[in-house]
Amino acid sequence: MFLTISTTGTPGRPATDLGFLLHKHPDRAQAFSTSFGTAHVFYPEADPGRCTAALLLEVDAVALVRRGKGKGRGGAPDAALAQYVNDRPYAASSLLAVALSGVFSSAMKGVCTARPQLPDQPMPLRVEVPALPARGGPDLVRRLFEPLGWTVAAEPVALDAEFPEWGESRYVRLVLESAALTLAEALRHLYVLLPVLDDAKHYWVAPDEVDKLLRAGEGWLPGHPEQKLITSRYLSRRWSLTREAMERLELLRLAETDDSAVEEIDNAVEAETGAVTGAETDEETDAGEKSAPLAVQRRDAILAALRESGATRVLDLGCGQGQLVQALLKEPRFTEIVGVDVSMRALTIAGRRLKLDRMGERQAARVKLLQGSLAYTDSRLKGYDAAVLSEVIEHVDLPRLSALEYAVFGAARPRTVLVTTPNVEYNVRWESLPAGHTRHGDHRFEWTREEFRAWARAVAGRHGYDVEFRPVGPDDPEVGPPTQMAVFSVETVKEAKAA
Repeated sequence: MFLTISTTGTPGRPATDLGFLLHKHPDRAQAFSTSFGTAHVFYPEADPGRCTAALLLEVDAVALVRRGKGKGRGGAPDAALAQYVNDRPYAASSLLAVALSGVFSSAMKGVCTARPQLPDQPMPLRVEVPALPARGGPDLVRRLFEPLGWTVAAEPVALDAEFPEWGESRYVRLVLESAALTLAEALRHLYVLLPVLDDAKHYWVAPDEVDKLLRAGEGWLPGHPEQKLITSRYLSRRWSLTREAMERLELLRLAETDDSAVEEIDNAVEAETGAVTGAETDEETDAGEKSAPLAVQRRDAILAALRESGATRVLDLGCGQGQLVQALLKEPRFTEIVGVDVSMRALTIAGRRLKLDRMGERQAARVKLLQGSLAYTDSRLKGYDAAVLSEVIEHVDLPRLSALEYAVFGAARPRTVLVTTPNVEYNVRWESLPAGHTRHGDHRFEWTREEFRAWARAVAGRHGYDVEFRPVGPDDPEVGPPTQMAVFSVETVKEAKAA
């Protein structure tokens, strides 16, 4: 297997800086032992104007077969002869990717002690791979590399040049060029995409391969248009690992978009009791008896409003740990229930709460849990009768509230939308809640009744809904209820006229 990386220099930046970045001196040829052969690094040319580093991998095919013990591609793919007669010594594959990460590990991490300023500087790069398996052909090669800023030339290799009628092989001669990438970015692209194009791994794909993929894909894989194909092929189509990787990539994408830490995005939302003081969990009645916890009263109010609306297909947006979804499942009238949350941790807890893995087929057909952010439009959420935003809006930064508004009322547009949120005026009734504090540390705001109503009326006016307001919990004559609920509705006749 053979790969070259070339760059050109300028008076202020000689091309031989490539040697510093790769941590390999241009004047020496070096050899490195690997578990499947020997990797050689040498420089066919090295002067201030142009420098080329070459990686030549000699694969010990016999040792590879013996180590594989007849299992997988490293052992016997189809027949005994194929163990020894194959393309492994010549065609770039996962073995070359492993050699890249081992021989150029510091360069791939963007570390250069001798010249600390070099790794972050984009440089003109040309990568050549004479024989690259490409299951998907030149078109797939372009789809994988071009979104990353590469100019791609992928020339198909004929099965036999003397017999053109035999057609093309599955190999291409690859040339990549870019002036906008750093060397570390280029190496990480190659590390992931070489085995993806080969669509095979020559070693056992263990769970730690997910971590390797995410490390190498940092900064480019979350937004790649072929993310799903890349992830599936890199992980040898192991469904459980692919799902884990896709979930973590979605978190990374959302974190990057929101300029937040992944841990912050993936914190499970608060339980529906919601109060830091515990005051919401038990309310005293005038007779001195304890009433139902506010979380239960809130769910009861939501269920009553949904029944009244006649909804059968319901979205729980910001479903958290699945308490409302669980309550909805107990009523046969709700034929389709979809819980949506940005936090995979919360969805995992919800799945356990609902016992999805043990649920009967008919019951399981009624419920879905989806990861998604309410700050973005999502075609999966269209066409439902009702949507619930229970104790959700107060967790959204005020500047982003308009995005949530459009995603729900403008794009998804269910006939009924229920929104509940704390009434900040009621906070004075809880002696255990310090003055000026919100009920939960993650609340970005808590509104008075008038503030909530002004927002809700404006939303209804912008999107053609009617809105009414209902108290949840004891309605104090001075400060109102602990929770306030807005019921948005749009008549079918209105919708038909608008259409």
